[in-house]
Amino acid sequence: MDPSGVAAAGATVRLSADQSLDQQMLSDDDGRFSFVSVALGSFRLTITSPGFETQAFVGNLRSGESYVVPQIVLAIATAVMEIRVVPSQIEVAQEQMKEQEKQRALGFIPNFYVSYVPNAAPLTSKQKFELAGKTIIDPVTFVLTGAIAGLQLAHNDFSGYGQGTQGYAKRYGAAYADTATGTLIGSAILPSLLKQDPRYFYKGSGSKRSRVLYALANSVICKGDNGHWQANYSSILGTLAASGISNLYYPANDRGAGLTFENTLIAIGATAATNILQEFVIRKLTPNVPNPDPSKP
Repeated sequence: MDPSGVAAAGATVRLSADQSLDQQMLSDDDGRFSFVSVALGSFRLTITSPGFETQAFVGNLRSGESYVVPQIVLAIATAVMEIRVVPSQIEVAQEQMKEQEKQRALGFIPNFYVSYVPNAAPLTSKQKFELAGKTIIDPVTFVLTGAIAGLQLAHNDFSGYGQGTQGYAKRYGAAYADTATGTLIGSAILPSLLKQDPRYFYKGSGSKRSRVLYALANSVICKGDNGHWQANYSSILGTLAASGISNLYYPANDRGAGLTFENTLIAIGATAATNILQEFVIRKLTPNVPNPDPSKP
């Protein structure tokens, strides 16, 4: 019967006895059932019915006995619902980006554009702009720009800017503009339009030769937002565009297509060299590197 006292018709009743084969039948409209030719000794009844918990009854059959089973009440099954909350790809990318923003070589130099998670979620356009913006306004960026401007002043590069404080300020502004436009165009605007990932994906395994070749190749190829490798149009075109824009503020005698392509080739070479350092040196100098495999220390 069910808890309300109504006969449980169609319930499956299974009889298990020590000395005989199992028997099985369905209860009738009155909830009744019967078995014949049951071996003597202990037996077990198991009753199942959709929507109810499984019930069991154990008894012992003696010789010549017709055993009447007491009324069995089926309890309503407890509904169990499993809810799995899976974060969206955007949320995963946001958490991974937060971890990247903690990556600083020697504890202070930004190392934001390296993913130590090989299957990292692709960044959205908003996230690409956020990462570029944080790189551009990072205090270390201003300090490194100052060092570059100082070296240019010492070597009298871009002599049209002159010397002294004014010459240093002009060089500083030009160097910072190069960094800002190159990062913004090559790591945010074009990657958003072309759906490419501006990050370097650390390899960290394989022979030294394979890692060197991987690092060199990644100066001209990148991973798309779809996870496939492709030509790094974003970085190459971004460097060309930034170099072209620099003609607007470089001294007249330093302008021209030659400087634009020269700076582009220099940038590609610098990227290749940086990638090699990423593979073999920078990771060792970078604290807070996420572990892509939690099972390994």
